[in-house]
Amino acid sequence: MNKKKVVVGMSGGVDSSVAAWLLKEQGYEVIGVTMQIWQDEEEDVLEENGGCCGLSAVEDARRVAQMLDIPYYVMNFKTEFKKNVMDYFVAEYLHGRTPNPCIACNRYVKWESLLKRSMDIGAEYIATGHYARIIQLANGRYTLRTSATAAKDQTYALYNLTQYQLAHTLMPVGDYTKEEIRALAEQIGLRTANKPDSQEICFIPDNDYAGFIEREAKEEVPPAGNFVTVDGQILGQHKGITHYTIGQRKGLGIALGTPVFVTEIRPETNEVVLGSNEQVFGDILCADSLNFMSIPDLQGEMEVTAKIRYSHKGAPCTIHKADQDRVICQFHEPVRAITPGQAVVFYDGDMVVGGGVIR
Repeated sequence: MNKKKVVVGMSGGVDSSVAAWLLKEQGYEVIGVTMQIWQDEEEDVLEENGGCCGLSAVEDARRVAQMLDIPYYVMNFKTEFKKNVMDYFVAEYLHGRTPNPCIACNRYVKWESLLKRSMDIGAEYIATGHYARIIQLANGRYTLRTSATAAKDQTYALYNLTQYQLAHTLMPVGDYTKEEIRALAEQIGLRTANKPDSQEICFIPDNDYAGFIEREAKEEVPPAGNFVTVDGQILGQHKGITHYTIGQRKGLGIALGTPVFVTEIRPETNEVVLGSNEQVFGDILCADSLNFMSIPDLQGEMEVTAKIRYSHKGAPCTIHKADQDRVICQFHEPVRAITPGQAVVFYDGDMVVGGGVIR
């Protein structure tokens, strides 16, 4: 019997290292690949950041591959990453939105680009260390099921994968908890067993989004402007809209004697709207750039649970199509900080129905 060939995206972390080992144990012909996406490889920055695809990642992944006795390659995806992730991130902030770069990276770099190159070298699958499970439903469609561990579930960041991508993907760690994965890594003697998870956006290790946008922007960065109330009353000066996101309270640089929060960003007038905590809540959103998984398309109304950010627990709502590429989502109770640019992902129980980008 021909063993099926699978390319494992190895970030140097414990999850992808164990994914490679699990697949080898299951009899696959495993090839390890690290995706080189960093634009300028300053070793000290990468070491400190422990980013998912920097120099230290390559070193860790190479040693793991050596220990597992699998072939290992570094593939250059700098161009794809710059265009689909970094440039997109900057453009969204300049237009008053708060993007999720990991979702863009998953869809267009980790899947689209890596899958194409993997197929070119004769692989049938790619695999990652994501905490999610892929299942095929009775209707023939592929979808994601939440992972065995709710605390680490990563389905939210993967809602945008296509049917073709899901059909050619394996996610072996989705059936385990993080503790079980670390225990397996210890047991097989992987050097990455206790490596901490990367936390920040990998290409902004210092977490200074506004500074990064200023350096990378191809167009003029919006200047300082006015903080206003919802009806336009001027409250003071802001530093530029790229410094703010919906729901933000800290670091506003304005004292009004009572706690205030960012409730809206208006790029067309260069205003940041401030209001009370109550004003940060809303019960309706519109989303476009839709991708459906468990169903081919949305017909009529559907009751789902929607997550409006990675850390959101999810809230019950009713969804229906406004037109071909727009969904209206009506929450049963108001939710906090509906943020344009972020993804909304719809669940039916533990299965992903689909999702889109909040407008």
